[in-house]
Formats: sequence, structure tokens, C-alpha cells
Amino acid sequence: MEPEGTTEGQATNMAQSAATKLSQMSERTKQLGNVIQDPERQKRIILVIVCIALLLDNMLYMVIVPIIPNYLEELQNAADRAASVVQHINSTNSTIHTKGNFDLQIGFFFASKAILQLLVNPLSGTFIDRVGYDIPLFIGLSVMFLSTLTFSFAENYATLFLARSMQGLGSAFADTSGIALIADKFSEDAERSKALGIALAFISFGSLAAPPFGGVLYQFAGKRVPFLILALVCLIDGILVLVVLKPFSNRERENMPVGTPIYKLMIDPYIAVVAGALIICNIPLAFLEPTIANWMEETMHASEWEIGMTWFPAFFPHVLGVFLTVKLAAKYPHLQWFYGAIGMVFIGASSCTVPACKNFGQLMMPLCGICFGIAFVDTALLPTLGFLVDVRHVSVYGSVYAIADISYCVAYALGPVAAGQIVHDLGFVQLNLGMGLANVLYAPALLLLKNVTQMKPSFSERNMLLEDGPTGLYDTIKMEQREKKRKGLCTTIDENGIETFAQRSLSEEESSGGEYA
Repeated sequence: MEPEGTTEGQATNMAQSAATKLSQMSERTKQLGNVIQDPERQKRIILVIVCIALLLDNMLYMVIVPIIPNYLEELQNAADRAASVVQHINSTNSTIHTKGNFDLQIGFFFASKAILQLLVNPLSGTFIDRVGYDIPLFIGLSVMFLSTLTFSFAENYATLFLARSMQGLGSAFADTSGIALIADKFSEDAERSKALGIALAFISFGSLAAPPFGGVLYQFAGKRVPFLILALVCLIDGILVLVVLKPFSNRERENMPVGTPIYKLMIDPYIAVVAGALIICNIPLAFLEPTIANWMEETMHASEWEIGMTWFPAFFPHVLGVFLTVKLAAKYPHLQWFYGAIGMVFIGASSCTVPACKNFGQLMMPLCGICFGIAFVDTALLPTLGFLVDVRHVSVYGSVYAIADISYCVAYALGPVAAGQIVHDLGFVQLNLGMGLANVLYAPALLLLKNVTQMKPSFSERNMLLEDGPTGLYDTIKMEQREKKRKGLCTTIDENGIETFAQRSLSEEESSGGEYA
């Protein structure tokens, strides 16, 4: 037997070792907390969180393209075989009815996400303005997580349709609050353009990389695996939001101004022009995605891998367009409207040349041109929306980026439903010529934004901050100074160091109302 003193000494050493390790862990936790709370590092972490959320949303949006139609067709065939055992039906009539019904189901299935997102966005934008950006971002990620799990385990059309609609609900909160959070944290125009450009690059990569990702995993690992992987990443991103943003303990928004109502932003002519440009420039992409595969099969007898890789090469010119626009905007920030107009001309010209392509290699050029132009328009105009809110309204960004999301959803809700019918009634060539012409004709409308950078910030935000009365010495002094200015008095210091007030006329700057320099 070991001596009693030896046993006690070992227990003491173990206790000391455990206490040392706990102390070290506590110290590391504090260091990590200090790193997270550092403003510059926190901004970068927030950008990563938002980019992951946007990547997930767009991967989930496009990963179903090679999976769900094939899976639904298998379910449809199984149902038809079961029905044929019970009842003998005329085979020709049954095939025609089933094919038409199946195409309609697919069209509404793909459009359901954008339609629900379109309906929820006005409410989510107002909600974001009221409670801040972090809680809606967490809500959106939570709903997207549930949607992805539902996709993974769904085994019928109704459940899949529910999962797709849930994704639209989650996107209305996650996408809008994420973009608005970037605009809020990156307040300088140059860094805001760069941050939004990075976010757009993740959106592009998610949209273009998801079909190959989903197709390969679906073929070799089954339907559930790609959705489970996306659900895991979504869960990790949600945990990061809880750790970094602390959405349910953050009370910063209590002293912030109330945002401008979304209906007032919608009737702002500058914001309306930007929203129209976002709709028009995304229509070619939204309308080509559901129609180009059939056209490639009919005109150039494209193989399955060519159809699957149709959009992937366009990722690289999209990133190039984002990079160029960010660099140009940093050097010539007053030409944002011009970059958007160039992008729309690129999109229009590329869209018109799509029907002239005779093989897969030729088709890559106009598709790359469309994505290059969309990068120019998005990267130039999304920061412009934030700037317009800063100078014409209140610097709260939920509603204005809800309008941007609504613009995207209009295009992507119409695409799966209307594009096929237009091709059937008018033809693929007429569809592309119409989309190209619409982009070229809309480009001059961006001239309205030419003088936006000459605007000065409005006084509305300061008025709203102080409308409940001063809450401190600084607010009291600022309110007194504003009252004196309103009465035409100016403050001067006499030779004895005593403040005196003299009557004066309003300067040109004060009388201008704060709109133009």
C-alpha cells in the first residue's frame, strides 16, 4: 500500500494542475474576447459572418438545380407506375397531362422562394430598422438551417415546396440584415464599396459553384449529403453570430434613430432609379437560367456536363467586374452612375448575342459578358443606396436594402414562371433581344444619379436623435446652438471671454436645406 502522505500529495498536485489549466483557459477566453471586441477585427469578423450567410443562401438557391427536378421526376414516375397498376389509362393522354403538370410544378417550385421573399421583404426591412441587424440575421440563419434540414429529409413535393418557401422567409431576414449590417459597420464610401464587393463575390461563387457541388454529391452520395453539409455550415455561422454579435444582449439600438419608412424610400426618385436598374440587369440571368438548357439541347446538342457547367466560367469575369468597380470607385467615386450604365450596356449587348452562338465555346463569351455587367451594376449601385440613405434620409439601412432585395426577387420570381411561356409564344431569340434592348434603353436613366455625390447630409438624423430632448451636456449644447441659429443669432466671444449673441443672416449653406453643396 502507498503511504497516505504520497496520495495526498498527488491529489494536491492534480488540483493545482487543474487550477492552472482553468486559469490558462480563462486567460485565453479573455484574450479571445478582447480580440473579438476590437472594432477593426470585429468589422472583419462581421464581414466573414455575412459573407458565409450570403454564400449559404445562394448555394441553397442553386444546389437544387441538378437535384430536385431529377428527384421529383423519380417520384412522379413511381406515382405513375403505382397508378397504372390500379387503373388502366390511355398512355398518350396520361403522358401529355403528366408532362405539363410536371413542368408547372417545377416552375412554381423554383419561383416559390423568390415570391415569398418578395412578400416578406417589406416587413423584414421595417423589422430590421426597429430592432437592429443582429437579431434578424440570427432569425434568418435559423430559418435557413431548418429549411436545409427539411430539404435533406423531404420525400414528397409538398414538403420540398415547404422547404423552398421557408428558405425565402429566411433569406428575407438574413440577406437584407447582412447587407445592411455591412453598410452600417463600413461607413466610409471606399471601404463600404470594397466590403459590399466582397459580399457580391461570395454571392456569385455560391450561385455558380452550387450546381456542380450538388450534382456531384447527389450522384455519388445521395440527396441528403449536400443539404446536410450546408446545414452544418449554417449552424456554425449561427453560432458565430451568437458569440460575436450577441444579438439578445446588445442594446446599442435603443439610442439610435428610427429609420425612414420603406414606402417613403420607395417613392424617392433616386432610390427608385437604382431599384429599377437592379431589376432590369438581373432579368437576363433570371430568365436564361430556366430556358437555356433546353435551347442548348435543341440547337447545339449539348451534353449533360456542358449544360451543368454553363454558368461556372462566368464566375471569373464576375469577380473581375467586382474588383474593377471597387478600384474605380475608390479613385473616381463620383462616377458610380457611369459604372452602372456601362454594366447595363454590357448586359444588353451580351444578351443580344446569345442566340447567335453555335457551340458551347461561343456561348461562354456572352454569358461571361452578362455576369461581368451585373458585377458592375451591383457593385456600383448597392453602395449608392447606402449613400442615398445617408444624405437624404436617416442612416438606418434595413428598409433600403430590403428594396434592393425586392428588386432581385422581382426578376427571379418572374423568371421560372414567365420565361418558358415567353420562349414558347415568341421564341428564344425574341426573349434575348427584348432583355438586351431593355438594359440598353434603361442605362441613360442612371444619369439622374450623376449629381448624387454633390449632396450633403440632411439634418433629419440629428433632429430625430434630439427630438426627445437632450440627454447629456453635448446634446444640450448642440440643441441650444441649433435654436440660436434658427433665431438668427450667432455666438461670439468678447474680449472678457463672455459669450454674446449677435443677429446675423443665414448662410447659403444653412438655407440650402442640406441637400446640395
